[in-house]
Amino acid sequence: MAMEKEAIYNMMADEVAERFNVKRSAITPNLNFLTDIDADSIDFVELVLEVEDMFNVSISDDDAESLITLQDTVDYIVAHQS
Repeated sequence: MAMEKEAIYNMMADEVAERFNVKRSAITPNLNFLTDIDADSIDFVELVLEVEDMFNVSISDDDAESLITLQDTVDYIVAHQS
């Protein structure tokens, strides 16, 4: 059964907060992984792998490059979950 967008957002925000040591209250849908948190390419790859596991989705490298904000990622998961 597909998860609700809000539930996906909350799980993603919790993951980002924990992984990047960011206050949960500071995380917004417009959070930019490249500029708003100190994520290098390895951090981002690890996050993508974690997202794939958490939501049982497959994210191609090309698609991953387009996941710039938290909202982009949530929308992608909503569109691609089975």
